[in-house]
Amino acid sequence: MRAALESLLRARQLDVTLTACDAPLPADRVAPTGDPALDAALGGGLKRGHLSEIVGAASTGRSTLVARLLAAATARGEATAIVDACDTWDPISAVAHGVALERVLWIRVRAPRASAAPDGAGESEGRTSSDTTGASLRALKAFSLILQAGGFGLVVFDLADVAPLAIRRFPLTTWMRAARAIEGRDTVALLVGAERIARSAGGATLALDTPRATWRGATSRARLFTGVDPAPRVVKAR
Repeated sequence: MRAALESLLRARQLDVTLTACDAPLPADRVAPTGDPALDAALGGGLKRGHLSEIVGAASTGRSTLVARLLAAATARGEATAIVDACDTWDPISAVAHGVALERVLWIRVRAPRASAAPDGAGESEGRTSSDTTGASLRALKAFSLILQAGGFGLVVFDLADVAPLAIRRFPLTTWMRAARAIEGRDTVALLVGAERIARSAGGATLALDTPRATWRGATSRARLFTGVDPAPRVVKAR
């Protein structure tokens, strides 16, 4: 049975996005994250040609981890892209983490501005769920076009602040199409969300729980909070 499957794979008659392989990959088929411990857990880094994901609640270090991955990719001279579904990405913070902005394509997607809401309701209340879903679908379209264009080492789709209901309204074939678009290419496609979204068989799920706070200062009475240090763990496929 194994020999038959390997033969089908060599003939490209079996979808490689639906099959996993534990054999070590060549160095040029993985994208190091810049974190030696994480790279060791991943077997060298995130697999190229696969869809992976970062999952975590707010303030667990999602943005910091994305910045580090972008910094590692741009340091290798790769072109990168980030599809910012809620217009929340901070390029200044990214530069502080070592990201070379000249190698980043930043796609900002904004929901339509809310019209005057009745009874003094705020702007967020005046914006309908269809507005949010429409903005998310435009972001998805941009993500798909970038993957199809090729030439990027890392493409990040930041859905962290998109309502889960809006994500569930994406077409059922969304993530399989994304995985197929980069199959065999040098691109790492990365989804960022508050909960698990999707990954290909060779992709990874990086889960963020309680981060480590970082401080500056010699004493407890003279310390300045400088951010969080994410502690990602690799979730193995069941």
